[in-house]
Amino acid sequence: MSLRRLYLDNAATSYPKPREVYEAMARYAADLGASAGRGAYCEAVETGSLINECRRRLNRLFHGEKPEHFVFGLNCSDALNTALHGLIDPRQKSHAICTHIDHNSILRPLRAMQERGWIELTRVPVDPSTGLVNPDDIRKAIRLDTKLIAITHASNVTGTVQPIRAIGQIAREAGVPFIVDAAQSAGHLPIDVQADLVDLLAAPGHKGLLGPLGTGFLYVRPGIEKILTTSREGGTGSVSELDTQPGFMPDKYEPGSHNAIGIIGLSEGVRWILEQGIDKLHAHDVELSRAFIKGIEGIEGLTFYGPRTTGDRVGVFSVRLDGYEPQELSAALEASFGMLTRSGIHCAPLAHQAIGTASLGGTTRFSFGPFTTLQDVRFAIDALTQVASARVATG
Repeated sequence: MSLRRLYLDNAATSYPKPREVYEAMARYAADLGASAGRGAYCEAVETGSLINECRRRLNRLFHGEKPEHFVFGLNCSDALNTALHGLIDPRQKSHAICTHIDHNSILRPLRAMQERGWIELTRVPVDPSTGLVNPDDIRKAIRLDTKLIAITHASNVTGTVQPIRAIGQIAREAGVPFIVDAAQSAGHLPIDVQADLVDLLAAPGHKGLLGPLGTGFLYVRPGIEKILTTSREGGTGSVSELDTQPGFMPDKYEPGSHNAIGIIGLSEGVRWILEQGIDKLHAHDVELSRAFIKGIEGIEGLTFYGPRTTGDRVGVFSVRLDGYEPQELSAALEASFGMLTRSGIHCAPLAHQAIGTASLGGTTRFSFGPFTTLQDVRFAIDALTQVASARVATG
């Protein structure tokens, strides 16, 4: 009999998705198939209506000011590139701030601009034990020529959740645009872009929002579009008589035909989250995290990283087990227990440097989703206990 497959890699992409996501995508493929804004016939009009419904649902979930300020892109990295490059004028050297906990989706675009001589860059350190950044360190890093502050809301390595409201307040007082990478927090915990003082919120559609790969968005706070330059231009299906990019939202940042099938699937993922309630989903994540922490704390030879309590984290856990390289542990868990985890540096080299695992090949990561159960978590704890015991027995 083959092993049951237990998916615990939701930080990479969520699985499974709600049934409605698959059904909506299949209906579009079979019955619509049109490109929004490229025709006045019913199928094109309905496709455009379904895409705009996704914007309205995102606006409701994140308490945005205007649905049309949710701009669709390929993924979170794509959205972050739009934000980061759009705020930097290469003709005028300026300054940017990020942190050591950030994902390469922030680190690499900023590093590229630094190497081209466009910016000076400050990377604010984090507490090695928790992964938390001190907001006062952000405040101290701000200069007169600071053009942006970018931070990963929830770490894909340690699960650490940063105090974005406090950082947003600091950024707003200084008049510096605040960019938040919500790749690991969107759909897992409440985010209010107005109360949190977020100027630009980027997120993938395929992780906590339960949509398909190839989807993502950037929320642009009204007014920010006046200073956020475009990095790509092209056809929009609007004002086609002009050879200049439209200046209105969302067309300004959406050249080319939409990934309609993906956005329609994403819309159903967001609808499912709204129906469940983000507070309920967050409570589920907390319950799983609390059980996992309690269960693994006593495993001999096992170390886990990040906050020890659930108040400052999401259900993303990096662990190391004495006697195992990260990939060896993942392989053992899959071979003996059918458990799917991810090992390595997780596209966040500075985060691994901060917690001391960069030179060790990183960690083995467990990440939970809304369909992960307490039974699944207990099974994972038992599997780690058995692997650790086997290591001790073979000495």
